[in-house]
Amino acid sequence: MKILVDADACPVKSIIEKVAKNLHIRVLMVIDTSHILESEYSEVIQVSKAPDAVDIALINRTEAGDIVVTQDYGVASMALGRKAFAINQNGKYYTEENIDLMMFERHLAAKQRRAGARTNTMKKRSKEDDLHFETAFLGLCSQALLN
Repeated sequence: MKILVDADACPVKSIIEKVAKNLHIRVLMVIDTSHILESEYSEVIQVSKAPDAVDIALINRTEAGDIVVTQDYGVASMALGRKAFAINQNGKYYTEENIDLMMFERHLAAKQRRAGARTNTMKKRSKEDDLHFETAFLGLCSQALLN
């Protein structure tokens, strides 16, 4: 079992490493060449800036029982297809029960954006957001270790 992180814009990398280190779980952080990331714990995998290069590299390394941390519903869906666990940066679990609806909502939001509508306003990340992620992530790691 390992943890794979879509690390380009991931705001919880340090929390992931802290939890993984405490539980002795290997971490792969995947980034593209427009980012710089150094880690004393994680293995950093840098790929080209080609469209979806990070997503493809991450999924190609994903195996059943792994944990994938991503904001991308498409990556989460592919991870679930490989029988991996998936979670976003806010601690929301992606599951077989909720991924179809999330993908559909993403499609509708993209359609609205193409028509000129604003679909989302991001709020500043808080300490509570980080704490919620850490709690959910620790629970997911514990669950994955038991499988």
